[in-house]
Amino acid sequence: MIGPAKIYFIVFGLLTIVGGVIGYAKAGSTASIIAGSICGVLLLVAAYLLPEHLALGLCVAAVISIALAGRFAPIFVKTGQAMPAGLMSVLSVIGVIMAIVAWIKK
Repeated sequence: MIGPAKIYFIVFGLLTIVGGVIGYAKAGSTASIIAGSICGVLLLVAAYLLPEHLALGLCVAAVISIALAGRFAPIFVKTGQAMPAGLMSVLSVIGVIMAIVAWIKK
């Protein structure tokens, strides 16, 4: 299960970075590019840490996924917008689940 989790966190990290860049390009949001870049890079670092540093990698991935879910899920519930709130909410929840399942099946 570690292999699929590693791939997922790489893809999630890259999508988070791209999302931050798109937020900056479309709305001029400096916060989007900073937060997207930091979270995306941390997800990539978490993936890089797997499987050699399993606990640390999964912990970083889970914390970032929870933080992103906490940021985007309330917006999605309130507005119903699929982009970016809906997509990031779904990706974040999947990230939390992936981290938990990978930890259980280690």
